[in-house]
Amino acid sequence: MFGARKRLQELEAELHLARDQEQRLKAQLAEAAARYDELRGKDAIAVENEIAAARRRLKDLVAEAEAQAAENTQWRGEATKAWTEMQQRIGSAQSELQGIRAQIVETQETALLQEAGIYEYRHRLADSVAYKASLERLKDSIKVAAKNNHAITATTNWTVNNSAVEGQRMVRDFSKLMLRAYNTEADNCVRSMRPYRLESAKDRLTKVRDIISRLGKTMHINIAAGYHRLRLEELELTADYLAKVEEEKERVRAERERQRDEAQAQREFEREKARLAKEQSHWRTAMEKWTSAGDAAKVAEAESKLAELGEAMQSVAEREANIRTGWVYVISNVGSFGPDVVKIGLTRRLDPTERVRELGDASVPFKFDVHALIFDADAVSLETRLHQHLAARRVNRVNLRREFFHVTPAEVLSILHTLGLQDNLVDYVEEPEAEEWRSSQRMSEPESGAAVA
Repeated sequence: MFGARKRLQELEAELHLARDQEQRLKAQLAEAAARYDELRGKDAIAVENEIAAARRRLKDLVAEAEAQAAENTQWRGEATKAWTEMQQRIGSAQSELQGIRAQIVETQETALLQEAGIYEYRHRLADSVAYKASLERLKDSIKVAAKNNHAITATTNWTVNNSAVEGQRMVRDFSKLMLRAYNTEADNCVRSMRPYRLESAKDRLTKVRDIISRLGKTMHINIAAGYHRLRLEELELTADYLAKVEEEKERVRAERERQRDEAQAQREFEREKARLAKEQSHWRTAMEKWTSAGDAAKVAEAESKLAELGEAMQSVAEREANIRTGWVYVISNVGSFGPDVVKIGLTRRLDPTERVRELGDASVPFKFDVHALIFDADAVSLETRLHQHLAARRVNRVNLRREFFHVTPAEVLSILHTLGLQDNLVDYVEEPEAEEWRSSQRMSEPESGAAVA
């Protein structure tokens, strides 16, 4: 094919050269005609001589042009023939390439992950336990089908050395070998299954079945359609089971995190109540002494303080009793997630900054910056409403427990104004401090300059 293409290029170059020569001949003919017109006014003998010479020259030019035209026609025919042959070779190569591609199964992880979207369950079951039970029943059906010789079909009239018994034995042995190869591939697909690989695995197993049918064509050996459907269903159930297990794990992780935060909040409530009770005890003792001493001013001060402590104790008790009361926080981490990305979460802790400090642990390189703290009696509903307003701007649209959004603190403040909750805003900072990240940036600048130098 490459040789034909090179020959075609050479012929095209020669054709261009011939066309240039033809153009030059035409120019010479035009020049001769002009010369003929010029000679009309001269004396008859001179004119006749020049006309005769011109005619001879014209005859030579015409003969040369005809020869060149014939040669050009020959070159054009050869070029057309070479081009046709090359097109036929290219068509044959493309057909062969398509046939090879049809046998290839896409297994590259990056390509499969790029095509993966939100996982869609093929079989809707309640939980992973139900999927596991369904898988066990399906595996039993697969074993029964293989045991009862319903997994593979083959010819029954094959003979070897004119012996039907020997022929049946050969067909049976080959059938077992083919079925074992198919089952090995199916088991491998099950073992290496990931939800995003499901379609690739089904395609791969189907092509293995086609290859077995092609190899066993002389004996009509085929994997039974019903058995193949069972094994494809096994792949689907396995992918569903793995996806459901991961979904349940994520839900358990989120619930454990919520419980840890709730337990920490409960411990803070208990410590705060103990502190307030201890302080109340001190003021009661002091008030008794001042009452005995007849110091009315001190007694009034103690009563005022005890009233404040009583209100504080009641407030803590109400916070403890109402599990929906708490803080909605808006935080960012420029060094970890870039600008204009915030996390909007909820905590029932007495001091919400404690929860923010916990989030900035070893799992991220820099601490979180607090942009807004909103206290509300129904903080759960407030957080849900904010999340709904920003649903289209979620960073992770698959796992909704990841509460990160492409939004600025100013836009969150605008939403609070829209919801009429600006009065609940306890603290607000628009520009992140990001002290550790900015310091790290400054420290890396000299190193970069030194490297360039």
